[in-house]
Amino acid sequence: MTSPAERYAQWAQEKKQAASELTAFTGRYPFALDDFQLAAGRALENGSSVLVAAPTGAGKTVVGEFAVHLALARGHKVFYTAPIKALSNQKFGELVDWLGAERVGLLTGDTSIRPDAEVVVMTTEVLRNMLYADSDLLVGLGFVVMDEVHYLADRLRGPVWEEVIIHLHDSVQLVSLSATVSNAEEFGAWLQEVRGSTEIIVSETRPVPLWQHVVAGEELLDLFVDADGQAVVSHGPGARGERRVNPEIERITSFSLPVDERTGGARGRGYRGRKGTRGRHRPRGAGRHRPPHRGGGRGRGGPEHGGGLQRPARRTEVVELLDDAALLPAIMFIFSRAGCDAAVQQCARARLRLTDDAERRAIRSYLDEQLSGIGVEDEEVLSLATFRRAALDGFAAHHAGMLPLLKTIVEQLFARGLIKVVFATETLALGINMPARSVVLEKLVKFNGVDHADLTPGEFTQLTGRAGRRGIDTEGHAVVVAGPRFDARAVGSLASRRTYPLRSAFRPTPNMAVNLLERFDLSRARETLETSFAQFQADRSVVGLARRARELEDTVASYREAMTCEHGDLLEYARLQEAVAEREKTLARERSEADRARTRSMLGDLRRGEVLALPGGKRRGYAVVLGVDRNVLGGPQVDLLDTEGRRRILRPGDVPSPPAVIDTLRLPRQDTLGSGKVRRDTAAALRQRLAGQDDDARREVRRRAGRTPSTAATDEQLLALRAELTAHPCAQCPDLESHLRWVGRWRKSRSELEGVQRRIRGRTSSLARQFDHLADLLVELGYLERVDAGTEDEELRPTASGLRLRRLFSDRDLLIAQCLEHGAWADLDPAGLAAVVSAAVHESRRDDRAPELIPDPAVEAALEASTRVATALQAAEARHRISPTTAPDPAIAAIVHRWARGAHLAAALEGNDLPPGDFVRHCRQVIDLLDQLTADEELGPIARRAIRAVRRGLVAQEIDR
Repeated sequence: MTSPAERYAQWAQEKKQAASELTAFTGRYPFALDDFQLAAGRALENGSSVLVAAPTGAGKTVVGEFAVHLALARGHKVFYTAPIKALSNQKFGELVDWLGAERVGLLTGDTSIRPDAEVVVMTTEVLRNMLYADSDLLVGLGFVVMDEVHYLADRLRGPVWEEVIIHLHDSVQLVSLSATVSNAEEFGAWLQEVRGSTEIIVSETRPVPLWQHVVAGEELLDLFVDADGQAVVSHGPGARGERRVNPEIERITSFSLPVDERTGGARGRGYRGRKGTRGRHRPRGAGRHRPPHRGGGRGRGGPEHGGGLQRPARRTEVVELLDDAALLPAIMFIFSRAGCDAAVQQCARARLRLTDDAERRAIRSYLDEQLSGIGVEDEEVLSLATFRRAALDGFAAHHAGMLPLLKTIVEQLFARGLIKVVFATETLALGINMPARSVVLEKLVKFNGVDHADLTPGEFTQLTGRAGRRGIDTEGHAVVVAGPRFDARAVGSLASRRTYPLRSAFRPTPNMAVNLLERFDLSRARETLETSFAQFQADRSVVGLARRARELEDTVASYREAMTCEHGDLLEYARLQEAVAEREKTLARERSEADRARTRSMLGDLRRGEVLALPGGKRRGYAVVLGVDRNVLGGPQVDLLDTEGRRRILRPGDVPSPPAVIDTLRLPRQDTLGSGKVRRDTAAALRQRLAGQDDDARREVRRRAGRTPSTAATDEQLLALRAELTAHPCAQCPDLESHLRWVGRWRKSRSELEGVQRRIRGRTSSLARQFDHLADLLVELGYLERVDAGTEDEELRPTASGLRLRRLFSDRDLLIAQCLEHGAWADLDPAGLAAVVSAAVHESRRDDRAPELIPDPAVEAALEASTRVATALQAAEARHRISPTTAPDPAIAAIVHRWARGAHLAAALEGNDLPPGDFVRHCRQVIDLLDQLTADEELGPIARRAIRAVRRGLVAQEIDR
């Protein structure tokens, strides 16, 4: 029995809890909050900041909402930030439903609604800009919620998160909401260092159990089973550690399947031509997790057919399997936009229908309401007829190339259970609330911007975490589609690990530098950078690197002792070997440089209409010359049209040796080549001209234009080194090969040691050194000036030009400032300024889109001037060891120019393959930079008119949505 004192203490604690704001807040929920939510709430009520890391769908946003409740209860303001506008809009709507419209504001750069409200939802960039401007809206701020804070790993936008965390006033409580990351403690330790008292709350448990499956042929199989062959939950309630990969999957994927000669499909149970849906009327979560087909002798596999699966199941077959197992609605992740659109077309051709008549009526009514503002002239370019038919049948695509309005429609219809399957790119995993019972991964490889790489465990976790949302589903299902060379054990390992390390992308930028130096002295500015998470991680890694350096020093010393030969100095022999190898490399480089010089000369002499055979490299095959620009950096630059009708840019570095001119072709006028039909007709004429040529263009090049001859056989220095090597006493040693293996080990260890030492030197105060290089550049260009130069009290202060740079937030901020300084954008009308700004903010998704000519001499002059400014800036950046700023990219400037001059969407996009969604998103970027230019005395009036010219029609509808 407890003592009276203990009973009194318990009573006092219960009374205190009953009177707490957390208790009042939890009363609005019909269910009890989880332990991690309560722990975070108590920490906030006690005055601490919190980092909450929990799986997708676990309910992290409840903690953010409690921060809103607590701020209002205490009479403070609260800012709720999100990484993208779509998430901001979604949260704004949720908070308005809860608190009422008069108490909630929205700031997203292009939208401003009640900015002085008690609760304001905003993108992180808006808050960063407010901090640098010391905005009056910061007065009374008590809490900042940073949703999806793991976004600070994003290369382009991630640094903004760290700027906000570093610069927020110490009195502001920070609520950081993150997906489950494997280094949450490290991130939390940094937050404690820069923000003070911060509690780290990590929840590894999914609130909804997750089952893992594999589609192998016509079978939908459980990935994990227990010793009795029964399916096992992989994560969440009911998960068990004692599990193994289903041997049935390995059995089926190790066999091939017979192919039906008539249909090209697999023999066995057929799905082709099925129009209805057997699972669509089952309520969500009603179906048992176990798929209806457990595998066996029937179907695709059988021991008599060796060789593994010949092809993965078709997308329509996967959808039908999920439908039969009552696992819809589902999101199928396809890692390309074209693949998502193709999946919709495949379902349409298969006449797949996942909706009943009542659902179709509801979808039709919603589409009529939402699409009423789109003009008839734009319906074709937006493929609205295809979109409508697919939506009515219950499936749709979702990717960044779609009009934002169409993506929103898909999200809303999916959330209402009317669209059953969405084919999406991985951008959907960023946090948009689209509750899915199942998630399907068509492949476990995706293009990462450089090459095709396997999904990481973190990416797999992020994507499959969308399956099974709390309060909607009783369970979630992750499905992987098996294909040729499918490795079930590798997938099992991927699905078991939950590693998702958070790595900072923070780096100093010109805009950041002038903002810091406008607010702080030089010493404080450098210290601010050194408090970043990036430097925190770098400094922590130095400890491990130093330990590794000590180990390597011992290894190098031991190998050096083992490098002995009784015939002579083995190390001297090894150095002679290195000298021979280095001379051979030098001769090879000289040969390559001679080839490049010949290539530059040859490309500069090309004429329009000449037909080329290309030797390989980044460009191969045959093409015809459309034009040559001899006055570009790294040029000449050749505009080509290949045999498929695609325009390509050829630069000297794109081919290993000069191409060969093999013929000429009469071309249409240059101004007509913007038309896709003209390009296709020209490509057909090119193919006809090439009839009879060697299919391999490289063989044609070798016959006509070989490489520069090698000089290795006649080089006196190389011959002398080889002779000295042969005459060395160690060359006669019978154990030389064995001795040289020790030399190889010594060289490898020494090289690794030098690399580790370089990394240690590079990481210590690395950001401050980068900042110093950047500051020197800004002084040279006139954006900063030295005060008390040469003394101990030397400081840096922004000049008038620096204060202009301070207001420019862009990846090319310094280039834009330089263009303004040099008057490169003067004398432009609103449409012309919009076009030039387009070039300043655009980055092509690929390098083969030749810019379309703009019929305005002032615009062309401004673009040429901007390119010259970029070339000079890159040279200055190289001198100061700073990564070069990319040059303006006018690939779609002509489209923006037509739009700003009043063309409707279809007319603006005519002759181009730019997706409408990319165009609208690009227009938002153009408007954002134009808005930053409105403060400029000379360009301000034109920039305001340009904003009105761009912000109209569908663009305005999307922004105002």
